[in-house]
Amino acid sequence: MRFFAASNNQYKSQLLQLDYEQFKFENILFEKREGGVGYVQLNRPKALNALCDGLFTELIQILKEMDNDPEVGCIILTGSEKAFAAGADIKEMKDQTFPHTYTSNMLGWWDEITRIRKPIVGGVNGYALGGGCELAMICDILIAGSNAKFGQPEITLGTIPGMGGSQRLTRVIGKSRAMEMVLTGEFMDANEAVQRGLVSRVVEPKLLNDELMRVSRKIASMSKPITMMCKEVVNEAYETGLKDGLKYERRIFHSTFATNDRKEGMTAFAEKRKPNWTDS
Repeated sequence: MRFFAASNNQYKSQLLQLDYEQFKFENILFEKREGGVGYVQLNRPKALNALCDGLFTELIQILKEMDNDPEVGCIILTGSEKAFAAGADIKEMKDQTFPHTYTSNMLGWWDEITRIRKPIVGGVNGYALGGGCELAMICDILIAGSNAKFGQPEITLGTIPGMGGSQRLTRVIGKSRAMEMVLTGEFMDANEAVQRGLVSRVVEPKLLNDELMRVSRKIASMSKPITMMCKEVVNEAYETGLKDGLKYERRIFHSTFATNDRKEGMTAFAEKRKPNWTDS
């Protein structure tokens, strides 16, 4: 594999294809890995991966590129062992005014990440605080190292979560615990996060990347149109009521019968062989 580091463009591995060389990023590392996995790592170590505008511009660009890459079936998003992301870049934000935040639709670019159609598997070691916690919660599957800490400490800065923290956290862990975290700024450790369903599982920090790759390669081995549909219907359940969600799921289920991969998958099952997906 070949890593593309924005700061020095040093190659650390051999890339499968060279069409990503056009990108020269300063705040993220990325590579295409074997098995159809796109790997993206936040890379502002001195700032504990604080989320500045430059980082988000690069992140959205590479996520869109991987979303459109026919060879990528799943995307990993992770940080360092010390921090996934320790929050927004407060130095960049502290002098903003209300008129500017309102007219510029400050933080509006977060919505673009929710439009990525391929599954995103997030990996959290260390701190995922404020915007870092909100970014983690946008991921479709979240796996944590045992050293992970989640929190929405915006109240200690005289503000509130602004990128979905109060909304997504409440839906996942319930009103009372979310309210407590938002009002006190206290953190949640990895063990509580898995018990409350914020993360899928907890592993040792040094094993996190291996687990991310295991899960992502399995997802990437499936039919890409069908994995996108799966993501779509689960998100619909997250965002709507049961009645509307059931109707939506049934319609998407019906639509799988317009794909070659649905026919191939069922035929392979009946013939007791592995399916040969064509992503069509």
